[in-house]
Amino acid sequence: MDKHNRDYEIGDPELDRLISELSAKSSRPETEHLLRQILTTSVKLGREGADRGDLKLVNNAFKELRYSFKVFSPYRQVKKAIIFGSARSKSDSAEYRMAEELSGKLSGLGYMIVTGGGPGVMEAGNKGAGCGKDFALNIRLPFEQKPNPYIDEKERLINFKYFFTRKLVFIKETDATAVFPGGFGTLDEGFEMMTLIQTGKSRPRPIVLMEPKGSDYWASWLRFVKKQLVRNRFIKKEDLNLFKTARNADQAVKYIEDFYRVYHSIRYVSGVAVLRLKRGISGATLKKLNREFKDILTGGEIKFSPPYPKEIQGNEFLELPRLAMNFNLRDYGRLCEMIKVINGDRG
Repeated sequence: MDKHNRDYEIGDPELDRLISELSAKSSRPETEHLLRQILTTSVKLGREGADRGDLKLVNNAFKELRYSFKVFSPYRQVKKAIIFGSARSKSDSAEYRMAEELSGKLSGLGYMIVTGGGPGVMEAGNKGAGCGKDFALNIRLPFEQKPNPYIDEKERLINFKYFFTRKLVFIKETDATAVFPGGFGTLDEGFEMMTLIQTGKSRPRPIVLMEPKGSDYWASWLRFVKKQLVRNRFIKKEDLNLFKTARNADQAVKYIEDFYRVYHSIRYVSGVAVLRLKRGISGATLKKLNREFKDILTGGEIKFSPPYPKEIQGNEFLELPRLAMNFNLRDYGRLCEMIKVINGDRG
């Protein structure tokens, strides 16, 4: 046991012994130290006199996350796209039809579709997905948002008490986001996606703002963002690279597919950003990256790299080529620009 884990104890020898025994019996060797910390935290909560409301919140959130991980676990290797939008959109509206079309096209390309499980745009997302290719993350509300009738497999319907656990699962378990016009909830979900990527709390992903025919919803929003956020320097103009507007389903599909054309995923190892690629890139593209994106490095160069020891230890996509760089962990809009250049490599 390392020093950090030894330090995180109850301080009661008998309780610490019981926790160690239970964690050893309840987990795999590689995760035993994590379960031990979870159990230690639970006992600390009980001993520190947390009131009943605190314990109920922790208990409900923990159970929601555990169950969600169980549901998604068999599908972790399948790419997934979220479809956000208004629950109030009618079935004959442009956004409903567009969401159904987008869902069908992505589903046909092998993506599983994740929605909020309710009516409107969410219903269209589940309706368009192929049979057995969707999830619904429903929220329990005082006025009872009922799951829509197009959720094929009830075991992939998850009901949440809390918005924060639901949103965590949305971002953790998916790879792309399509946001349709909607109200406070839709804007909240879209802004959180952008915030998490902008701050490095989530890996880069394609975020598409879907503008149905006849709508200026996102055009108006973008004018506000440029006038108020960019002009007043509340965000950088490069942060506009975190998303793209699409006026039809084909544009959205192309953007999502292009985002993963060469780029695969990112991992941070000992302060180094490691970009895993689906295939190698040319020396000319590497030179272009170093020439155009040296401003986001804290030093050194962007270079080809073998897997790092921690990646080998976790058996993380060891067959894939890699780029490594000393990323400044700040300019994620520029990082998305860089991913676009990588995806433009013709090999």
